[in-house]
Amino acid sequence: MSINWHRQSGLTFIELILFIIIVGIAAAAILRTLANTNVASADPVRRKQALLIAEGLLEEVQLAAFTFCDPADTTENPAAPANCATPEVLGPEAGNARPYDNINDYAPNLGVSYAAFNNAAGKLVDAAGNQLGVSGYAATLTLRAEPLNGIPSTAAVATQEVLRLTVRVTHGAQAGDFVELDAYRTRHAPQVAQ
Repeated sequence: MSINWHRQSGLTFIELILFIIIVGIAAAAILRTLANTNVASADPVRRKQALLIAEGLLEEVQLAAFTFCDPADTTENPAAPANCATPEVLGPEAGNARPYDNINDYAPNLGVSYAAFNNAAGKLVDAAGNQLGVSGYAATLTLRAEPLNGIPSTAAVATQEVLRLTVRVTHGAQAGDFVELDAYRTRHAPQVAQ
């Protein structure tokens, strides 16, 4: 009499249970890592909206004049503040509203973040005064007199030749939930003798 032994193939019940446990632990670890990454990162849609808001506000400021005299001044040769009937100063002139006619009108002090884009109620608005259709965003503008490529610039309005514009838009409660854009603007004095 001969015994016919067949080799068994496949998994045992214990091997199957161990496999399920190992795969389950690995899947849980991967999902936990993804969840932590998602919580720690800014919502991409909110960040994109903050970037679009920052670009629009920075463009508004860049489109304003940067001259010695108030743009409404009709002086013949505004090559220096002393020649202006209305020299430009920091902060908006009385009765001036957004969009301002000169970059200096957007901030009353250099080097200080200022909510230049808010209405009287403290809400972020566009240049026409319309409240933005999205909520949860705040914007500030900082102007700094900084030299650029050999062009000197100082804090005194009469010697500001270059301004660095920084627009920061916050979009959340976390410390890193903001978008910040910088640009430089040089003074335009077309009648200055070179």
